[in-house]
Amino acid sequence: MIINYTNTQFMFTNKIVIFGLNDLAELAHYYLINEFIHPVAFTVNDEYISQNTFCNLPVVPFEELEQHYPPSEYLLFAPIANNKIREKIYNEGKTRGYNFFTYVSPKCTDYAMSIGENCFIFEDNTLQPFTTIGNNCILWSGNHIGHHGKIENHIFFTSHVVMSGHCHIKNGAFLGVNSTLRDGITIGENSIIGMGSVVTKNVPDNETWIGSPAKKKNNE
Repeated sequence: MIINYTNTQFMFTNKIVIFGLNDLAELAHYYLINEFIHPVAFTVNDEYISQNTFCNLPVVPFEELEQHYPPSEYLLFAPIANNKIREKIYNEGKTRGYNFFTYVSPKCTDYAMSIGENCFIFEDNTLQPFTTIGNNCILWSGNHIGHHGKIENHIFFTSHVVMSGHCHIKNGAFLGVNSTLRDGITIGENSIIGMGSVVTKNVPDNETWIGSPAKKKNNE
């Protein structure tokens, strides 16, 4: 069973193409087939193709994807670790007419109000009520996403992040392992929260914060 959050309806389909030929793509394949969802192929840009198959499925150039798997019939799933690259592929796919698959582990506690396209949400995440998650986000295993939170687009939560209630995570943010956010704070666009950091106040856009309590990283 696949939840297509874009159309807010349940769909039954195996017509999924995974972007990537690395560990994260292999993990995506593993999780899907364990839910009896069988992707049909992998895709990457032609310059990165060094093999014709991956996980026993065909590999096709992203530039030629419509010729093999048209957007009217197939969904894309792009589990890419780098936020900027994932955003670029997501935007290109949308421009070319593709809708994206979202995977939420059945071992996740999910009370979120909404979850967007191309999200990859691993096991043991707790998504509390009145939380919204945008498009193109990855939540690795074991995070706590507090009530009334807002997670925008193109965001990466690593593992065991504690996000307290009423937090707002803006586009492109990255949250490191075991970081903790107090309630009601905002993490700015493209900001990085270092692993183990304890964030007690708002973080501006495009900054890296580390430590306990977290402060802006000195790049000198």
